[in-house]
Amino acid sequence: MRITSLPFGDPLATFQPFADDPVAALLDSAAVGEVRSRFSYLAVEPFSVITANERGVQVDGAQVDGDPFAVLQQALSRLRGGFEAHPAVPFRGGAVGYLAYEMGRHADRFPPLPADPFSVPEMVIGLYDCVIAFDHSARRAFLISTGQPETDPARREARARAREAHVLQRLTQGAALPPLDWSVRGAWREEQSRADAERAVARVVDYIHAGDIFQANLTQRRLASRPAGLDDFMLYRRLRAISPAPFAAFLRCGPETSVLSASPERFLALDREGHVETRPIKGTMRRDPDPIRDAELAATLRTSVKDRAENLMIVDLMRNDLGRICELGSVAAPALMELETFASVHHLVSAVTGRLHAGRDAVDLLRVCFPGGSITGAPKIRAMEIIAELERRQRGVCFGSVVHIGFDGAMDSSIAIRTLVRHRDTLIAQAGGGIVADSLPAGEYEEALLKMRPLLQALTGEIS
Repeated sequence: MRITSLPFGDPLATFQPFADDPVAALLDSAAVGEVRSRFSYLAVEPFSVITANERGVQVDGAQVDGDPFAVLQQALSRLRGGFEAHPAVPFRGGAVGYLAYEMGRHADRFPPLPADPFSVPEMVIGLYDCVIAFDHSARRAFLISTGQPETDPARREARARAREAHVLQRLTQGAALPPLDWSVRGAWREEQSRADAERAVARVVDYIHAGDIFQANLTQRRLASRPAGLDDFMLYRRLRAISPAPFAAFLRCGPETSVLSASPERFLALDREGHVETRPIKGTMRRDPDPIRDAELAATLRTSVKDRAENLMIVDLMRNDLGRICELGSVAAPALMELETFASVHHLVSAVTGRLHAGRDAVDLLRVCFPGGSITGAPKIRAMEIIAELERRQRGVCFGSVVHIGFDGAMDSSIAIRTLVRHRDTLIAQAGGGIVADSLPAGEYEEALLKMRPLLQALTGEIS
């Protein structure tokens, strides 16, 4: 492995030469000063790409046997090993991409899939031997070249050197980052009327009163045609300017699909020693430009009985999920309903931790816990059945996960909320919230729009 220091700079500018590559990833910790925003990563020129869709699983375009989790696990197991810890760079190459919400059908009992008018792949994961890492705290940057997938030491060293030189050349000869452009704009259209959305919320409340579930996360979405002249990376930069987030990401996933995420929520993190953390978000309140009023709104959220109950239900669900794969007695909730503040909203965030069973790995952890409890409900399986009944279409990338798994076995991942997806010429924006017994349909509709607003504004340019 070769680790070379680079001049510290803007990850967006560094990514610009790769922004039009067929498959590439920017894991962009954009929330300045946030503890989980220390590192950003650019993963470029994957040596292999794993894709899952309705036809099965393909590796570099060739059909292979096995479900997507198994194929990913096998690929990583062949490449694991030979990596010493490096204190300056936690992620030094590995798998980067997304898992759509419907990957849950390979993980647990899952309701029949509704029709999908877009056919967004269930998974697109690149295997990357070259990563550029930014340490925002230390203001340092590194280029890591692992020499993967070569196994012979001499050939691996030669590949690592050659790939390092190639990426450095692209960096020095690539195009400069253009100014942020708000001139090209588009318009959104409703997929579902407000009346229909509120009726769906009311139906979930009925299910809760009937004893079927305690909570379900119901969503709505908007669609738009991508305007001519607006490329995906520029749209991502606009979203980032409005809503910087600790788990932001821009993914190129082949010619048909890009993922533009401003997620504030960690799904699952796993370190080399087997420690697991998940940080579910439940409870949302808008921000206010007046600092006094903003503090009052934050205090209201902190003491909201409804939001605290909503959060606690998902903490219990995630404790149960981690309990299925972590050592007995290791699962704990060290943080409950702490207030975290982002660009447009306040949230209540909890933490659940555990220690992974020996012999299990990051892909096992994803399989057991997928999809995340904060975007399904409790009990999880019945909540997903009700979601499928009422939403009546596949969620796709939205409410799935953006994930990176290192060749050393460590992992971090987000819940793909506050996420735009471009598939072919359609833009998809989606948001929702947890419905509980005392939810009011009008209030839940407005909360979903509050969460969706940065996504909509990135396209329309109408920023209040």
